[in-house]
Amino acid sequence: MKFVDEASIKVEAGKGGDGCLSFRREKYIAHGGPDGGDGGDGGSVYLKGDAALNTLVDYRFKPRCKAPKGEHGKGSDRKGAKGEDVYLRVPLGTSVFDDDTGEYLGDISRADEVMLVAQAGFHGLGNARFKSSTNRAPRQTSKGQPGEIRNLRLELRLIADVGLLGLPNAGKSTLISVVSAARPKIADYPFTTLVPNLGVVRLGEDESFVIADIPGLIEGAADGAGLGVQFLKHLARTRVLLHLLDIAPLDNSDPVENFRVIERELANYSEGIAHKDRWLVLTKLDTLSPEEAKIRAERILGQLDLSIPVFMISAVSNQGVNELMGAVYAYLADLRAQERADTALEEAYAEQEARIVNETHNYSVSLRETRRTQRQQAKLNAQNEDDDFGFEDDFDDDFDEELDEELDEELDEELDEELEDDFEDESIDEQSEDDYDFDRDGSLDSDDDDFDDDDDNHGVIVHYER
Repeated sequence: MKFVDEASIKVEAGKGGDGCLSFRREKYIAHGGPDGGDGGDGGSVYLKGDAALNTLVDYRFKPRCKAPKGEHGKGSDRKGAKGEDVYLRVPLGTSVFDDDTGEYLGDISRADEVMLVAQAGFHGLGNARFKSSTNRAPRQTSKGQPGEIRNLRLELRLIADVGLLGLPNAGKSTLISVVSAARPKIADYPFTTLVPNLGVVRLGEDESFVIADIPGLIEGAADGAGLGVQFLKHLARTRVLLHLLDIAPLDNSDPVENFRVIERELANYSEGIAHKDRWLVLTKLDTLSPEEAKIRAERILGQLDLSIPVFMISAVSNQGVNELMGAVYAYLADLRAQERADTALEEAYAEQEARIVNETHNYSVSLRETRRTQRQQAKLNAQNEDDDFGFEDDFDDDFDEELDEELDEELDEELDEELEDDFEDESIDEQSEDDYDFDRDGSLDSDDDDFDDDDDNHGVIVHYER
């Protein structure tokens, strides 16, 4: 099944039924009075947590939900039936936001937990409700109220105790496959993991915790590089983060700089997640000799100067893995014991988690707006380029037509001049000493005035074709 952790849906509660206008009509009973019943309430829309779900893919194909409306009231004081409520199943860890206002509505974190997201319309009143000592035959009723309509944004944040983060090919998927029953895709190229993976680590009969593996981060992920930071929100509910760092990268990159890259991306994404408890785990010890691994680890830790727990493991050879998982479970058990002893700690953690949820949601909203603006700008630029090319083509066509017309006019003028010169030469050679004029009708008259080229009433009309 495709993993989808965000979805936008439109929910509409049912309209309340209208009240009935009716009077009692019964044999032998005069003036029976009003007996119009009330309408029924519409159906409401609820979200319900389902532990069997782990994706919001259903709402990509069914983004609208409308609850049934209530029935209208009837005579004989009969009330209309209520519209049936609709329950939308969502995976645990789903945060709900109003997509129009950005308001945080709540969170579904427990199985069978219910949240009202669209209130049903109230029923209308029948005319029996309006009778009184002074109004014994009321003819007024009320209409049912419309149901609430909301555009919601659902965002899934996986519920896990431990989160794994690091660069691609840092060994995250290998580790979760060794310590749990999860079977993520593992390969020797970057971005093998495309979606988050959950695994349950069991250390004993009643000793277990949930671990989450998210796709790797790279430099610039906060600005959309690689797979971006869209999956970092799944670390919002974790209690501790394990930063996996390859002690001997195949690309010969500096492990110290790789560590700082991830730290910068976390800070750019969410201050709340960046301030979570974090442990450093140096991985792939099997690729080095024990002496060389020790030297490299000392050099890395000396440059980083960290005050956090540090572990060295090899998931392939299972070196140091059990010690790491045991330490994580002890840490989580200690936190749970403190929260049970002091409810204020539990409330403080809940408030911190809510702040992180809002931070990650606001980041997602701003990222969507930025990408939408970029797409619109790219589309506008493409249209402008097409318009510019079209203008140039039209300009070139008009220029060519004007040039052809000018050339044709010049050729016509040159041809006219040549024909006139040829005609004058032939006329001079053939005519006698007396001057002759040709009338427009073609008759010859020797007594008329001399031939004048500038006279508009005399001359030779020549028709020619090219």
